[in-house]
Amino acid sequence: MTQAQPPRAPRARIPGPKRPPSSVPRIRAGLWKHWLWGGLALWTLTAVVTYATRSTTLLPTLILLGSFLAPGTFVLWAYERHARDLGVSLMLGCFVVGGILGVLGASVMEYHLLHPSLWMFVGVGLIEEAVKLAALMYMLRTQPRVRGPRAGLVLGASVGFGFAAFESAGYAFDAAVGMQGIDLRSLLETEVLRGLLAPFGHGLWTAVSGAVLLAFRRPNGGYRLAAPVVLTCLGVSLLHALWDSMHGLAIWIVARLTATDLPLSLFAAGHIPQPTPTQKYLFTFFSVGGLVIISLAGIAWVRSLARRDPSWRNTP
Repeated sequence: MTQAQPPRAPRARIPGPKRPPSSVPRIRAGLWKHWLWGGLALWTLTAVVTYATRSTTLLPTLILLGSFLAPGTFVLWAYERHARDLGVSLMLGCFVVGGILGVLGASVMEYHLLHPSLWMFVGVGLIEEAVKLAALMYMLRTQPRVRGPRAGLVLGASVGFGFAAFESAGYAFDAAVGMQGIDLRSLLETEVLRGLLAPFGHGLWTAVSGAVLLAFRRPNGGYRLAAPVVLTCLGVSLLHALWDSMHGLAIWIVARLTATDLPLSLFAAGHIPQPTPTQKYLFTFFSVGGLVIISLAGIAWVRSLARRDPSWRNTP
């Protein structure tokens, strides 16, 4: 008779590297640099080919690349540095859906509520900052646990940069299509200028208001319209209004300094004159200097909010 063989011991498994859950996509570190330099190279190549061939079929590619390059870079950077725990889907949703909702809401309200006047840009600032904050609240309606200044800074910036990207695409299209046909030079100038200014505009302002809004969010996901929230919204709306009106303000300041008679009725009617050749350099000084001061104020505001949040220094 054959003897029964003893049962074999199970083969030992060599533990492998742990994989992240499939529901949480991973983005490798430094992707924002590849997005920036790769996108810049593609945009430059597209601009060269468009200029050489005069092909209008390349205009959508040129507009989209130029409009989304700078905003997308800053959102990727913010995710890698400070928001991996929030997830890619939430960041992307705030950027795309929040940005589109903000642009649509601002367009409808500005069309029906605003008319040329001395206070028009104040209305623009109030409306656009309000709709961006409303878009952020909508995106977080099913995320009651997302709260705190850090989450507000990052997600608010995502909505703001999405708004800036879609708005820039519209401005670029308007610059390209004119009464005389396609103006490629105007399109490129618009995209370069708005790309350089993108980090200091919508993303910065909505980051501030989002941080304060989520700092006062209740544990059950409700929002408190406390005094700091309201005052912050008014403050960023004022920065927004000053930014948009800086061209006209610089014209008015130069006119006062050079003893040029410019009635305020011109500004109230929406007709802002251009500087004369002798006023050109003084106008550039005040317009660019004003934008720099507003940008520094916004950056200082964001930094002060980040310093007061301990979780900002312990992000994954």
